[in-house]
Amino acid sequence: MSCSSRLVKLRLLLVEDEATLAKLLKEAIGDYFAEFTIAHDGIEGLEVFRKLRPDIVITDITMPRMDGLQLASAVKSENPDIPIIILSAYSDKQKLLGAIDVGVVKYFIKPFDPEELLNYLCELALRIKKQNRIKLIEPFEYDLQSEQLFKNGVLVHLSKRESRFIAQLLHSPNNYLSNDAIKAALWPDEEVSDDRLRTFIKRVRQKSDRKLIENISGQGYLLAGVGSKKR
Repeated sequence: MSCSSRLVKLRLLLVEDEATLAKLLKEAIGDYFAEFTIAHDGIEGLEVFRKLRPDIVITDITMPRMDGLQLASAVKSENPDIPIIILSAYSDKQKLLGAIDVGVVKYFIKPFDPEELLNYLCELALRIKKQNRIKLIEPFEYDLQSEQLFKNGVLVHLSKRESRFIAQLLHSPNNYLSNDAIKAALWPDEEVSDDRLRTFIKRVRQKSDRKLIENISGQGYLLAGVGSKKR
């Protein structure tokens, strides 16, 4: 798999108060990503993080209002798994010792080659892809990033609505959805009969496995065998 195909589905947040550097990085690597968003200080960065929910955060270490380490700490408290990369001037090197405490995965000393950063992001994207695989009942896994179902590592060809159904179950408490909740999530602007819902579930089971989607009689459906993220 090429580097570009790994990055194309990822959302990246760059928090950098140096407008020239932020523009340079966006021009150099921005087109590789599904979204490349710039914030100009830590406060704005945290606000954008909460709205965007990026896959990767890159932040300068010295910024007004909230510095990069404070931002990293706040982000990690909300999402411990998100990779954070620090950009630092050489004079900030002592501050980088604090980066270890907040779980920063990498730092780059300015000036640096954008190509070097891009190469690291490609490695990171592969790690993110593996972390986004959720184990279901054997032999199924679901990729949260691409919203695709796999059986023995082979893609199961689901429609967008069918794949969204699996995702909705994964994100629901106890991986369960009532019949009414399924209808509202998948057909928000339509009146859907119970027969149509049953036909839809039957089609998902035929493409995957009857055991994957458990029926709670007359109430709803449960996604079976959900495990932890694949590491």
